[in-house]
Amino acid sequence: MHMLRYGKGTLLTTVMAGLLALSLLTAGCGSTTPTKSAAVSVKAMKVLQQDTAVSHDYSGQIKSTNAVTIKPRVSGEIVEKYFTAGDPVEKGQPLYKIDDRQYESEVLSAKSNVDKARTTLNNSLVDLNRYQQLAASGAVAEQTLTNQQATVDSNQSSYDDANALLQKAQENLDDTIIRAPISGKLSVDDVPSGTYVTAGNTALVSVGSINPIYVQFSISENEFLNFRMANAQDANEPEDPTPPTASLTLSNGKKYDETSTSYQFDREVSDSTGTITVKALFNNADGVLLPGMFARVTMEGHPLKDAILVPQRAVQQVLDQSFVIVVGSDNKSVARVVTLGDQVGSYYIVKSGLDKDDVVVVEGLSNLKEGQDLDVTMTTADELGLSLTASDSSASTSSVSLTAK
Repeated sequence: MHMLRYGKGTLLTTVMAGLLALSLLTAGCGSTTPTKSAAVSVKAMKVLQQDTAVSHDYSGQIKSTNAVTIKPRVSGEIVEKYFTAGDPVEKGQPLYKIDDRQYESEVLSAKSNVDKARTTLNNSLVDLNRYQQLAASGAVAEQTLTNQQATVDSNQSSYDDANALLQKAQENLDDTIIRAPISGKLSVDDVPSGTYVTAGNTALVSVGSINPIYVQFSISENEFLNFRMANAQDANEPEDPTPPTASLTLSNGKKYDETSTSYQFDREVSDSTGTITVKALFNNADGVLLPGMFARVTMEGHPLKDAILVPQRAVQQVLDQSFVIVVGSDNKSVARVVTLGDQVGSYYIVKSGLDKDDVVVVEGLSNLKEGQDLDVTMTTADELGLSLTASDSSASTSSVSLTAK
């Protein structure tokens, strides 16, 4: 006795063949002449085989590349405002002026103190030089020279402190003019003239860079790995593969003109969502994209060579298996198990189960049975409204019957 070993596909074929034989025997009981039913009218089309770029869609939100809330470095009343809310600004551009009278007075006082300290230091240096000459001839005690050196050191310290206070007073005076820290666009929730503001506390206005601009979205761990390892097993690809192209569909349904191949990834997977945050950088010279907007991000990966594509509407489900009905060489229906990959518009990529010459049923599947005669009308993707970019709204999720006619 020989033991036969079957693979998964062989076993399924054997089971289906057994069901067919059993059904035929049951149908023949009590009758010597089998009844031939009329062929079922269906529409069918040949599967596609072509190089196919797999794309994935994500929900994204637009973010500034750099956003800053501007706060004053000194306190006082705002006496001038040099901009209109929402204006674009350049780095260093004046925005506000704080009443500077107090700070001008502090600068003058600090300068006076520096002058006094300089005079005192210079006088002590003159005395030190004189004592050094006298000490050389033994005319003064060594202790006198030592004491004078200590006086010079103390005066030098006082002079340095006075200069530091002058520098701080000058900085405070300069800070009464509040300037844009970055180039960008101002917010509209700005503080008006006449407001008393507190150093480091009062939020005056915010500014954000909007060109270029980020679109932030999240991808799964597997998608991240596929992204980074896309060409790892392809010897023909360079060591540093070209990243996929990202495009945007805005909330009004229109495609954004610019695309991106520049990405930033978070350093870790989120504990709460299990996803990785990604930022794609887009040119925004026209200012169409604003922070806070939402957009659909489409990332197009590297093309799969000679991929087999089957229309979504041709795919049926039995338990956890995916099936299509293939038109057999004798024009009979044949149920074929398929392993599906990514969705591409109105199609699925088929990893296994179909060949490039297979013809699949796309309409008339509702009551179709295994082994049934078919009256086939060939159709095309254009006639069915199928697309490699838009999903097929007519795709069915019903199950196909495996019962033989």
